[in-house]
Amino acid sequence: MSAAHQKTPGSDDLKWIELVVQQVRSLRYGVVEIIVHDSRVIQIEKTERLRLEKNPSDKHPD
Repeated sequence: MSAAHQKTPGSDDLKWIELVVQQVRSLRYGVVEIIVHDSRVIQIEKTERLRLEKNPSDKHPD
């Protein structure tokens, strides 16, 4: 990033950064996606996965 595009984080930047951190911390497995338009974060999406533990007693014969 060039010096012309670098800036100190403002209050709007800190808000979306904190939102992303909250979403990541709330996940065990999943994805947090940041949508950007015109160099601004406009949307944050979270997709959560539920992983089922494999149980050795549930083996099915082949």
